[in-house]
Amino acid sequence: MTTAAQTSFAALLRLLRYARGFRRRIVFASICSIMNKLFDVMPEILIGIAIDVVVRQKASFVAELGIADPKWQLGLLGGLTLVVWILESLFEYLYLILWRNLAQDLQHAMRLDAYEHVQKLDLAYFEDRSTGNLVTILNDDVNQLERFLDGGANNLIQVGTTVIAVGAVFFAISPMIALLAFTPIPVIVFGAFYFQRRAQPLYAEVRERVGNLGARLSANVSGITTIKSFATESFEAERIRQDSSAYLEANRKAIAISSAFIPVIRMAILAGFVATFLLGGWMTLNGALNVGAYGVLVFLTQRLLWPLTNLAETVDLYERAMASSRRILDLIEAPVSIRDQKDARHLGDVRGRIEFQHVNFAYGNGERVLHDIDVAIDAGSTIAFVGQTGSGKSTLIKLLLRFYQPDSGRILIDGQPLDSVSLDSLRRKIGLVSQDVFLFQGTIGENIAYGSPDARQEDIRSVAEAAEAVEFIDRLPQGYDTVVGERGQKLSGGQRQRLSIARALLKNPPILILDEATSSIDNDTEAAIQRSLERISHSRTTVVIAHRLSTIVNADRIHVMDRGRIVESGTHAELLRDGGIYSALWSVQTGGQGGKRR
Repeated sequence: MTTAAQTSFAALLRLLRYARGFRRRIVFASICSIMNKLFDVMPEILIGIAIDVVVRQKASFVAELGIADPKWQLGLLGGLTLVVWILESLFEYLYLILWRNLAQDLQHAMRLDAYEHVQKLDLAYFEDRSTGNLVTILNDDVNQLERFLDGGANNLIQVGTTVIAVGAVFFAISPMIALLAFTPIPVIVFGAFYFQRRAQPLYAEVRERVGNLGARLSANVSGITTIKSFATESFEAERIRQDSSAYLEANRKAIAISSAFIPVIRMAILAGFVATFLLGGWMTLNGALNVGAYGVLVFLTQRLLWPLTNLAETVDLYERAMASSRRILDLIEAPVSIRDQKDARHLGDVRGRIEFQHVNFAYGNGERVLHDIDVAIDAGSTIAFVGQTGSGKSTLIKLLLRFYQPDSGRILIDGQPLDSVSLDSLRRKIGLVSQDVFLFQGTIGENIAYGSPDARQEDIRSVAEAAEAVEFIDRLPQGYDTVVGERGQKLSGGQRQRLSIARALLKNPPILILDEATSSIDNDTEAAIQRSLERISHSRTTVVIAHRLSTIVNADRIHVMDRGRIVESGTHAELLRDGGIYSALWSVQTGGQGGKRR
């Protein structure tokens, strides 16, 4: 069943199944809501009984209980009224604090569960989804559910309680009047479900539109430098206006449906109230109904019907919450294909031997990007993969980290297939320095120590020296306490790259992957980093993905890739001597100068 076809009731059942750990709190909060409403309608009953005492005195309903004096009867009613108001206030306090705390705790749990699940999802999941839309689900949709639990859930429970409790009193006093008074209720219920069915797809569209708007805003804020450099502010503002207008229009359609509900309910309520007012009055005049009972019926008619005017607002809130719940639960329940096997082992001490055994791979249903990759990398060696963009170099790294699973063949580390070891232990043994450096909001020291929170300051400085980052860090006014800004925007590309290298080195992995790691660094800094990398690579297996061939001339072995295949292999000198693709690439980058080992 698709999300669009699911009913709000189905979404509610999914939500209740998810919230099974909160069931006792939900039940207790619901009981408090019910008790509050029961005590809330009792004053009208007591008023009717008081009228009966004043009119009939010693023949009143209370007198039949054994209290003959009308003054004592009124005193008893006054005491009961006081008790009722105290209990009504007590249960109101309890349901308010219970529902509100439940809303806070449930939305907190859902946001954490959704976020933790997002982190487990395959990279393929994110290929067709925008970051902004995911953020909207994790933030706005969760908050929408919280707003319903804050008040809407209590309103629904109390409306149901009112109908049952008041209905019981009505039928006890006069079944005929009860039938007339309750005649509008089927109309109201039918109208509620009719409008609910009409509103459901509209609110699903509202959530979709706001997700698109959030995605656009997130992308534009992240790309503000590009927008400014191309002077496309007006163009982007127009695109935001279009997305915002689409969201506005979707909301207008939903509002038009929900707003039409209120007048329909009011007319139904008016019919029920007039019927009770007139028929009850005629019966009282004819002696078929005493004055006190008539007063109870008139007061309770309003108590029964007028709260239903808020049903439209509650249904509106409910529909919005269920639309959001579907999106949240769809995210939480999104399948994860790359996960630990039940018998997955912890990857212990690693020497660093890597084997690609006849690996084939394609992204989704697309064309195959790797063809029969069969490579063995000795522990402690430095191996480079080079080739034109799109040749499959970075895909090898993604497979090695198990971001994706090979379509056929297998990858081993120290003879252990990757899918036989836990993801956490695998990735802790691999240090990745990628071309696209991501720094988190925080200080330089915190970014270097990311993933190694217990690192000592001297260790942080040591890896910064190895990455040739100390010089620029020491020039900063606050040194390692300098805040890098969002995504490291306060630093240059080369500075961000060096911090990324330091971060990977602090992890001290037995396998180090450099995916175009020196692409944003000037020639002088590149030479310095190369010297550092040569020193640190002696004790670990180093896999280098390179476009600039000058960075890998000292690699133990170089594999040249073309259209997903390894077409040449050898040392730098051997590949130059062979005069193949590598030699041609070298000539293009160096102007035909021969290479030599440093």
